[in-house]
Amino acid sequence: MRLFVAVWPPPEVIDAIAAVARPPADGVRWTTRDQWHVTLRFLGEVAAPDPVVAALEGAPLPAADAQLGERVRRLGRGVLSIDVDGLDGVAEVVTSATAEIGRPPESRPFHGHVTVARASRRGADLRPFAGEQVTLHRFAVRSVAIVQSHLGRGGASYETLHEVACKSPV
Repeated sequence: MRLFVAVWPPPEVIDAIAAVARPPADGVRWTTRDQWHVTLRFLGEVAAPDPVVAALEGAPLPAADAQLGERVRRLGRGVLSIDVDGLDGVAEVVTSATAEIGRPPESRPFHGHVTVARASRRGADLRPFAGEQVTLHRFAVRSVAIVQSHLGRGGASYETLHEVACKSPV
């Protein structure tokens, strides 16, 4: 099963993301409300979620106050995203606790974000959509989710398999 560990933003943050203009555009696939999350660590193919659950249940996951960024920006050439700040400590603990599970952790620094669009074909230009203002929102993070990704023709769908409560205060 294809797993990752994530934070699901609360409804008011999802509403702020949904308010971003998403005009039809050739070569651009806009993500949907049920896909908006912040990936803390992508694990890839894992036989079962049990080792991930055990690792996170035993980890000192810190609660956090996150903040949705103020504008849409390009992340590389093929992704539009909105930054989410304040999750570095949570991501660090998740990565440390699950380092031996799934694929090796990323070597680059954590960058919290919600993906709002992907280029659906090579050469699609996402630049015209970057820079749109987003209503700032702060939100409490008191748990992380172990999520299974189901790949499909219209993009991925996600299923939360388990939630782990954060144990330590901000």
